[in-house]
Amino acid sequence: MPENDFDAFRKDTLKNVAIEETNSGIFAGKWYPKAGESKYDSISPVDGKHNATVFLATKEQYEEVVRHSQKAFDEWSKIPAPKRGEIIKTIGDELAKKKKDLGALVTLEAGKTTSEGEGEIQEMIDVAYFAAGLSRQLYGLTMASERPDHRLYEQWQPLGPIAVISAFNFPSSVWSWNAMVAAVCGDTVVWKPSTKASLAAVGVMKVISSVLDREGAPQIFSLVASRGSEGGEWISNDPRLKLVSFTGSTKTGRTIYENVARRIGRAILELGGNNCSIVSDRADMKLALKGVAFGALATAGQRCTSTRRVVVHEKIYNEFLAKLKDIYASVKIGNPRSNGVLVGPLIDDGAISTYEKAIAEAVKEGGKLVIGGKRIQVPGLEKGFYVNPAIIEANPGMEITKQETFGPLLYIFKYRTIEEALEIHNAVPQGLSSAIFTTDMREEEYFLSARGSDCGLANVNTSTAGAEIGGAFGGEKETGAGRESGSDSWKLYMRRQTVTINYGRDLPLAQGVRFDV
Repeated sequence: MPENDFDAFRKDTLKNVAIEETNSGIFAGKWYPKAGESKYDSISPVDGKHNATVFLATKEQYEEVVRHSQKAFDEWSKIPAPKRGEIIKTIGDELAKKKKDLGALVTLEAGKTTSEGEGEIQEMIDVAYFAAGLSRQLYGLTMASERPDHRLYEQWQPLGPIAVISAFNFPSSVWSWNAMVAAVCGDTVVWKPSTKASLAAVGVMKVISSVLDREGAPQIFSLVASRGSEGGEWISNDPRLKLVSFTGSTKTGRTIYENVARRIGRAILELGGNNCSIVSDRADMKLALKGVAFGALATAGQRCTSTRRVVVHEKIYNEFLAKLKDIYASVKIGNPRSNGVLVGPLIDDGAISTYEKAIAEAVKEGGKLVIGGKRIQVPGLEKGFYVNPAIIEANPGMEITKQETFGPLLYIFKYRTIEEALEIHNAVPQGLSSAIFTTDMREEEYFLSARGSDCGLANVNTSTAGAEIGGAFGGEKETGAGRESGSDSWKLYMRRQTVTINYGRDLPLAQGVRFDV
């Protein structure tokens, strides 16, 4: 099939992942009827054309989904954790077989390049295998008791049904960070995908539910597609869902957090990122240029870890900017399936409007537009949502640079000392990902010290984007709360229980307290 025949690609992709003209967006042990009061028409950002229709959940259907998740939890939590891990491993194996088809669905719906679309599915596979190993490592501590003939230790119990609200830019992998890990912990998961990426969720759920059926396991993963704020309100106010993991804007995340806190639930928030790279005069120039360009341009700047600000030492500022401008002028924009294309479309017209408004505001505040910043048309894809990536020379006083703009918009600043660079770096309300490019050990260590980056992710000589699943992912400040994926993030999906066992014949009390009767 020719790479520029996008209509044929759409037809084949939907067929290969069993997506039909109309689809149910509700799964709870079974697929609900492809009908209802509300529906969403998926439009590909690549060519602006219709993909398929997804029917959205009513409140009554949402209630059925949660009840199913509660029932499935009763069964799933009884299965030993290592056995749960084996089942999740099998899901990873099946996703590997479907990697190409599901990756194509991500390209179709979210506009990612072929390698990024398939990379997202590979991330799901990696998390499944990580979780399988984790299922034998849900360790608790043993402590020495101060009382004679006593044993003191902690153990971890499944938390219960949880919910994951995912975003369009990573329509499946971020869900898996939560879902696969929560599953080996013994939890069940209600998934509310972004309305803009419901097809990817439907495709993934079809693959996973078939594996669980084959394994004779309970259907632990449920799907409840809905209008964004509506489903989020249902979930965040539902005390039956013990934890809510939300990925999205800071504004919406704050509402989710307030609702969950009001009912004293748990929340994991992965919100806005306004990520910055520092480029030292001691940097490897070639490496820094590639790292900044990838961070700013990959996924058309629609990653939460995208590089949105770069702070460059004054000695190399002009040279670095000139070379970066050359990269931007030569980068290929267009059909994400085409060879050599690095920048695909933004998700929709609203994203383009936000992008253009941010550029206009930056210029109004005194910024200098160096390159890009305009909507463009790609031959054969005239209805797609494409822009020229922009670079703006900025100064620290510009308020617009403190906001996250979800698109390929990069602000470049000049600095003299590492202290000044970190001051610019940290002077935003977000705190997700950060980077420094330097060959100076002192600068590196200062960047990694308590006086350095205030972000949840700190990178040295690599991009702000492209986190691995083994490390805990998440940010500080307005970026959110909690961590996902690797390290000991599994603890958030379980409840800790401290156990005291008295195997003696007396009842000694702690802290020397006496109670003689």
